[in-house]
Amino acid sequence: MLKHFAVLGLIFSSIGVTDAHAGTKDTLVQVSVVNGKLEGATNPATKVTSFKGIPFAQPPVGNLRWQAPQPARNWTGVRPAHKFGANAMQKNVFGDMLFRSSGMSEDCLYLNVWTPNAASKEKLPVLVYFYGGGFVAGDGSESRYDGEAIATKGVVSVTVNYRLGIFGFFSHPELTAESPNHASGNCGLLDQQAALAWVRDNIAAFGGDPKRVTIAGESAGSISVCAQMASPLSRNLIAGAIGESGGMIAPTLPAIPLAKAEENGVNFSKSIGAASLSALRALADTDLLNKAAKPGAFNTSATIDGYFLPKSPAEIFAAGEQAQVPLLAGWNSTEIPYQAFTWGDAPTPENYKKKVGQQYGADSLRVLALYPGNTESEVIASATALASDRFIVYSTWKWIELHLQSSTQPVYRYVFEKPRPAMVPSMGNAQPGLAGGVVRNNGNATPSKLPPPMEGAAHAVEIEYAMGNLAGNKVYDWKKEDFQVSATMLDYFANFVKTGNPNGKGLPIWPVNKRGDKVWEMHINVKSEAVPEPHRDRYLFLDAKYAKQ
Repeated sequence: MLKHFAVLGLIFSSIGVTDAHAGTKDTLVQVSVVNGKLEGATNPATKVTSFKGIPFAQPPVGNLRWQAPQPARNWTGVRPAHKFGANAMQKNVFGDMLFRSSGMSEDCLYLNVWTPNAASKEKLPVLVYFYGGGFVAGDGSESRYDGEAIATKGVVSVTVNYRLGIFGFFSHPELTAESPNHASGNCGLLDQQAALAWVRDNIAAFGGDPKRVTIAGESAGSISVCAQMASPLSRNLIAGAIGESGGMIAPTLPAIPLAKAEENGVNFSKSIGAASLSALRALADTDLLNKAAKPGAFNTSATIDGYFLPKSPAEIFAAGEQAQVPLLAGWNSTEIPYQAFTWGDAPTPENYKKKVGQQYGADSLRVLALYPGNTESEVIASATALASDRFIVYSTWKWIELHLQSSTQPVYRYVFEKPRPAMVPSMGNAQPGLAGGVVRNNGNATPSKLPPPMEGAAHAVEIEYAMGNLAGNKVYDWKKEDFQVSATMLDYFANFVKTGNPNGKGLPIWPVNKRGDKVWEMHINVKSEAVPEPHRDRYLFLDAKYAKQ
């Protein structure tokens, strides 16, 4: 399903984003990290200091292509940290991504820090955020991930770049043989782990506490959080975890066995006429990217490599071997539209029942009981729910459920429900796209023939709300209620980073989930409230289905 989602994203054009404090005169600040001195800039309006484009590993180029990240080299003098580093190699896949990076390059292993207490001795909690994009797109320079707003709450915030697609998730027998860990296929995840190690060793210089690091992410970033919790390399580097839509559990980008990953790598290398690892490394980065991006050429997935992932994340969580830390995770109310299940068919009861029969056979009656479709409106609601569950909701639910059953740590679950408002008038006939991007009417289609706007909160729309970054997105006509919801969600996140508990003064009570008790989920909207989980029967049904695969 994620592959379908990525393909749909290709039709979306980019949206405009801006720096929240463009044009202001910043104050320069210096700090010392392990590799040398950095110069950042303080925004006088917020008193938050940002350091951008900090190398946390050597450039993974030449013979370092497909190797685990190597420690960054030292530099002399003061290194300016005012501009974002390069974004990872990728195609323009999703319409809601507009980077402020210095360009695209294999030399992409940079991170960014926002701190309210640069160079102080105060030990503040830390948030490390991994971007989404299906492991094929994304960058830490996107304005929706900026850490300035949450830094004003007393949190040191970090965004991290990691390798993507063929550069980050390629496995091959020769790579496994040359690795001291006898593993290959997880360079992108190892980049994230290296960034966490960098944070452990350096974040005190920015006023952060290396023992109070919460990791967070959305979509592939959330899947990454699940993987980092599971990995023996990372689980002692984190004190908490936030997951927004996605866990590394089938059917959502599950990790595959090393032997299968190596087979995929060999098949890809043969298909492009590169018979050896040296030949693959000799390819120019853009050439390699273009070859891998051809339909069916390369499928991106993590690997059960015996090193970063000794077992599948689901097995690790089931055994209670994951990081034993508080978890806050959830999903959006309308992750993906009903068309992802019905495709070109009109949403009639007859078409819906036919599609369910094709997909579920002998289980059709059970599916229709769980996701009824007796009227057109009911079909749209149920097909949307079923498509969303199959796409990413179930994997998130399963991740939460496994941690709840194998941990004594507090677990908080949410459903984000606030839809984005209408676009600003200057967007003309454009409409929201399926991945949070924009579909423009360029004269080839009338507005009535464009996909109808989705109701509810679509995939990825919560990011700006959660991180307090609505103002950076100039496409939507944000209203007072949007900023109200953002303030609520930002406070929940900041409180969780600080204490492992999202609750705080002035916020609706968010009940904690503990093993053996009733499960609650917080519905985040203009009126946020906690309710007992309403659809456990759906997820138990899907759980039984996926367990057989």
